[in-house]
Amino acid sequence: MLRIRLHNCLASNTYRLLSILLTCLSACPLLSTASSDAATPVAGADRRYERVVPSADGIGKRYMGREIAGVMGWQGAQWLERESRASEERPELLLRELELAPGMTVADIGAGTGYYTWQLAKQVGSGGRVYAVDVQPEMISMLDRQMEKRGVRNVVSVLASETNVKLPPASVDLAIMVDVYHELAYPSEVLDSIIKALKPGGRVVFVEYRAEDPSVAIKPLHKMSERQIRREATAHGLKWERSIKSLPIQHAIVFRKP
Repeated sequence: MLRIRLHNCLASNTYRLLSILLTCLSACPLLSTASSDAATPVAGADRRYERVVPSADGIGKRYMGREIAGVMGWQGAQWLERESRASEERPELLLRELELAPGMTVADIGAGTGYYTWQLAKQVGSGGRVYAVDVQPEMISMLDRQMEKRGVRNVVSVLASETNVKLPPASVDLAIMVDVYHELAYPSEVLDSIIKALKPGGRVVFVEYRAEDPSVAIKPLHKMSERQIRREATAHGLKWERSIKSLPIQHAIVFRKP
């Protein structure tokens, strides 16, 4: 395109040539004089993401208009087990809305220390199974200790990669991500792998702090709007089923695999 524009420029007077040349140079991604915070495609084969100047809590990578938040490392695991969490989030309300039944197979994606894992395991009973998935080996170790301490026997911990949850195909009735999806470095790939692991008609539940509510005292990149969640999920062929409104500070949005 640059060669064509320059060729056309040669047929014009010098002033027009210089004007168009400057326009061409500013449009070229490699030579652009635009500000450094402009979005640019991620290098390599993956064109689903854009690079931006990282914000205070972001990784400088944007997906579908949303900057991805930095991952909370295992060093902050104590926050997951804070005493105030039960009253802040009311996990019993979420568990009731999930409509779990004995014998089901559930995947807790980004399980962390297992705060929800053992409660899910109790809901599906000894005949069911919970896959506790995380990318941090340290979190997996803490989770395994928690399950042993609680005497939970129907949890299988899974060390995932940044792009794949590494679960058996068509094995899961319900996958849930609690305050996790916004931190996935490769949300598109991970969601694809979750969908592959779901049984036909299986459900995936996104639980995220409500970005629409300024009273939710969470950093902006660690919150998501319902609109954004629905936009990203439906882009992968998931069908919106319902939005759970009973939680005090979070969305819980349920989608189904066709």
